[in-house]
Amino acid sequence: MTRIAALALLAATALSSPAMAQSLELGRGLSFDAGLGVKYSPEFMGSDNLDASPWFILRSANADRGKPDGLSILPSLDYVGKRDASDYDDLRGMDDIDRAGEIGMKLSWRMGELTSYGAIRKGFGGHHGVVGELGAKYRFEATDKLTLWTGAELGLGNQDFTGTYFGVTSGESTASGKPVHDPDGGAYIARISVEARYEFMPDTALMGRLTYGRLLGDSGDSPLVETRSQPSISIGVARRLNFRF
Repeated sequence: MTRIAALALLAATALSSPAMAQSLELGRGLSFDAGLGVKYSPEFMGSDNLDASPWFILRSANADRGKPDGLSILPSLDYVGKRDASDYDDLRGMDDIDRAGEIGMKLSWRMGELTSYGAIRKGFGGHHGVVGELGAKYRFEATDKLTLWTGAELGLGNQDFTGTYFGVTSGESTASGKPVHDPDGGAYIARISVEARYEFMPDTALMGRLTYGRLLGDSGDSPLVETRSQPSISIGVARRLNFRF
């Protein structure tokens, strides 16, 4: 996928520059929030019903008050629940999809209260595609304990990914009666979000996120999609981890 490949090339170029090395402050350490929660999101991509799944929390803490502008690098993790066609009337005749994990990296560039970012991950299990996001967030510190973010992003996936979740093969078409659909890769969803972090104990915080997504292009045109609107709500607890070098 050309956009994700361009992101990886940009990261490799940035890593070779002295300015980037200074902004990372590798001599001082690394700080991030890590935790786990629950996410209520569509039962499957394109569904109009919500279901619960794990929410893996991994956020750079370098955007806190008093931290310098610059680049931060973190792992990027995600999870996609299994899709059993027999559980949904609208998916009768479709193949089942196993649970999928995704692992990769995320680059964030902070400029004042605005942070732009890009993430790229490789799937394993239910899908073996390449996925990622490009987006930006604006940070607002309501109190010493409460921080809010608003954001917008594009979700990207290559053809292996979009074909797995939005495609209909000839065999599935015969079994389900749905038309064959072979979606292209690229931007498959646009999202806007509001997030909150409330530090109720030192280095321990309650995290929340409310997101509205809209399926795009070939993915949104899939005969499997019941609605293009894809809302989700997530809540969890995260612990701040600090590493010194």
